[in-house]
Amino acid sequence: MRRLLPLLLAALFACAPPARAGTLADVEVYDRSSGIMLPLYRHEGRLYVAGEPRHEYELRIRSHSGARLLAVGSVDGVNVLSGETAAPDQDGYVLDGYGSLAIAGWRKSLQRVAAFYFTALPDSYAARTGRPDDVGVIGVALFRERVPCCMQIGELSRDARPRAAPAPAAEAGSAAQAAPEAMDRLGTGHGRSEYSAAYETTFERDSAVPDEVISIFYDSRRKLIAQGIIAEPRLAQRSPNPFPNRFVPDP
Repeated sequence: MRRLLPLLLAALFACAPPARAGTLADVEVYDRSSGIMLPLYRHEGRLYVAGEPRHEYELRIRSHSGARLLAVGSVDGVNVLSGETAAPDQDGYVLDGYGSLAIAGWRKSLQRVAAFYFTALPDSYAARTGRPDDVGVIGVALFRERVPCCMQIGELSRDARPRAAPAPAAEAGSAAQAAPEAMDRLGTGHGRSEYSAAYETTFERDSAVPDEVISIFYDSRRKLIAQGIIAEPRLAQRSPNPFPNRFVPDP
């Protein structure tokens, strides 16, 4: 089974926050519009990030294993590579030992992706393709490799074809039928097209079950504060001074 190995591995990983989302690999969310790594918040056993509407973002994955790993990625319950409703047994990206990669969008071909951006639920790619139920979560399923005695790495099959065909569009007006509270949720849109090269390679999983699954939930900062996931900032209170000045000023 062919997988994708990114050509452009991120060299921008020097300033990662200390919080870690996984054991086999770190998964982080980088806000491309503001140029910051979004902090992770732990709440009741889950990880959360706060997204800013209209900001583009990318997923950054850094392997802690000396062997190759397969990372099957999903956003809002949709496979980021193929556009299928996500399942762990689908195609993903291959990381070299201790390697890293950046996933900046929905893969459209071996050369281009459609950028991820935070947006209202009705504008999300999942909702626009009739799959709004799992909007608001990022997932990465990690698999160790079963290494055969002989293997050719990184070769592009002559009959390789782009696999990221868009899913069928939802019927017009379906997003407008969402409940009012759902309309206020944050999702991930299908943004501008940009260059992001990859090529196909082979990868045999050591197990049909993921060795690790990392989930990061997201919503707007306002919603996460309202849910108690992010502590609401408190202004420092100043004690009143009975004698703040010497004389009576004009009103």
